[in-house]
Amino acid sequence: MRALPSARLGADFTRLWTASAVSNIGDGITTAAGPLLVASLTNDPALVAGAAFAQQLPWLLFALISGAYADRLDRRKLIVAVNLLRALVLGALAVSVATGTTGIPVIYLAFFLLGTGETLADTATAAMVPAIVAPERLAAANARLMATFTVANQFLAKPLGAGLFAVAAALPFGVDAVSFAVAAALVATVRPVPAQPRDDDGGLRAEIAAGLRWLWRHRLMRTLALSMGLANIVFCAAFAVFVLYARHRLRLDEVGYGLLLTTFGVGGLTGTALAVRLRARFGATALLRAGLMIEAGTHAALAATTVPLVAAAVLVVFGIHTMVWGVVATTLRQQVVPAHLMGRVIGAGALIDVGGAALGSLLGGLLAQATTITAPYWLAAAVMVAIAAAAWRPLAEARTL
Repeated sequence: MRALPSARLGADFTRLWTASAVSNIGDGITTAAGPLLVASLTNDPALVAGAAFAQQLPWLLFALISGAYADRLDRRKLIVAVNLLRALVLGALAVSVATGTTGIPVIYLAFFLLGTGETLADTATAAMVPAIVAPERLAAANARLMATFTVANQFLAKPLGAGLFAVAAALPFGVDAVSFAVAAALVATVRPVPAQPRDDDGGLRAEIAAGLRWLWRHRLMRTLALSMGLANIVFCAAFAVFVLYARHRLRLDEVGYGLLLTTFGVGGLTGTALAVRLRARFGATALLRAGLMIEAGTHAALAATTVPLVAAAVLVVFGIHTMVWGVVATTLRQQVVPAHLMGRVIGAGALIDVGGAALGSLLGGLLAQATTITAPYWLAAAVMVAIAAAAWRPLAEARTL
């Protein structure tokens, strides 16, 4: 009988992976229950949307700082401490909901604190993987982590969160609190990782600047970061109006829209299963180049079609691409970024990604309002062709890694 991939990746990775699975289930539960909680207190769409923004805002504010601290501190202890603090925040929120003393400001504060903890824990986790997994197994480890996120967070947790909220409004937040406590206990059993050499640059600002300089000077990593930042702008511009696209262009009702959304997850799960084999067969450069063209084709196909099944098939392929790209790009970063700079480079990449997503979400609605519902998709297709052309030669450097 074949050994499980997690076993081949080592006991320490198995513990980290299990902790990630547990916390992803809890995180997905809260992601589903949070808007329901806000909607139970107000009918204002802006206030409901504000809860999601409160959790995303820390990535814009603290991504670089969190990256620096992920390099400064013991990453294992940092993950444990942050998970315990998130458990306390969620436990307090659950008590507040159960006692009827919660309000919009309390929810916003709780979600902001959760988002702040996420910037630290996620960055430290990503930076920790290369220290506990052999270099030749990094792609398999990243695929396993991404598959777990897709299954636990996207498929299992969302309906579970809504169901728990229907039973008792405080229940999903209490369950999430327990999930973070369990995740902290699991990470605490990972063997300590030797400390990385510290920069002697003269303070936090200088340490952040050192990470940014390294990223900017490395042609391949700079190309990957800028490509995805720009791609996120046009992707989120297009998909900010996706619900309207599904309703008016594809003529789908609410159930059809929900089913269409699941195609992302189906494609994503397939992509994580194929990523390692595709990387071994075709190499990183070919997959990265193909991925940029798939993004362009996705936007063009969605803009052109009015057939739901065609749109669904396109989104499955897009979901496969996103996970394959994620595995390849993450593995490349782990291979080339110096260990003592890993957190800062990850933080800089996260800031570029989130900043692009936020700008795109803002621009998409304005563009669709001023033109047509398909205009953001045509624009995204054109921009992705330009990005692919600009990135084509720099991506050749991935062949040597």
